[in-house]
Amino acid sequence: MSTAVLIIVIALVAIGAAVWWSRKKAVEHQQKQLADAKAEARRWVERLGGQVLNLIGTTEAAKQALADAAERHAAAVSQLEQATTEQQARLTTESALEGLYYVRAARIAMDMDPGPELPDLAGQSGAGKVTERREVEVEGRQQMASPDPSEQTPHYYPGGTVAGRPVPQGWYSEPWWKPALVAGAWGVGSFVLMSALLSGMSGVPAEAAYADGFQDGMAADNPGDAAGDFGDPGADPGADFGGDPGGDFGGFGDFGDFDF
Repeated sequence: MSTAVLIIVIALVAIGAAVWWSRKKAVEHQQKQLADAKAEARRWVERLGGQVLNLIGTTEAAKQALADAAERHAAAVSQLEQATTEQQARLTTESALEGLYYVRAARIAMDMDPGPELPDLAGQSGAGKVTERREVEVEGRQQMASPDPSEQTPHYYPGGTVAGRPVPQGWYSEPWWKPALVAGAWGVGSFVLMSALLSGMSGVPAEAAYADGFQDGMAADNPGDAAGDFGDPGADPGADFGGDPGGDFGGFGDFGDFDF
């Protein structure tokens, strides 16, 4: 074998070894990142599970918040079992944190120490907060929003993005955001409610009141198409797991005469 051929063979072997080593290190790095993300998610899921098991609601608002916390815990457990990527593990952490916000709300509703502060949820800071008690009539139904729990406002939302739109943190008379959470899109009726309930409220960004979106939707030739434009199916955090993150919302998808 000539010297030139020998040099070429050695160079090819060296290149092949370098490519193999690089790929091996990349796989090891991905596995470590996934393991770390799953460990972090498991820590929050276990913390949520302990809170759900040890707390019993003594008010209607606390009972509802703890039911929502249990729902998020079940979703997070399922997500953790199915997580095969770092992103899926991080979505599991987000589900568990959301559940802990519901636990915190339940403790507040029972006049208990809410516990330590929690990390912000995705989109939470931009969604704003309900800062005043407000009551409006929409489609013949009384709708309320409040910064505090009460018998009239037993449904809590920690704040964040639902189907591509911000929903402010606060207590509400009905969980009007849940149909969009399940379907991944907002109906025109929801824009009417949100505009009436949140428009002009201090602490709530203008886009959270949906005034512009509602007007655009009503101007469309087909209200169904307008509603579709506002929805973002990709906003469903359970989509990467091939399932619904919240499961069955206990019948809240149907609000009686107020049809979303």
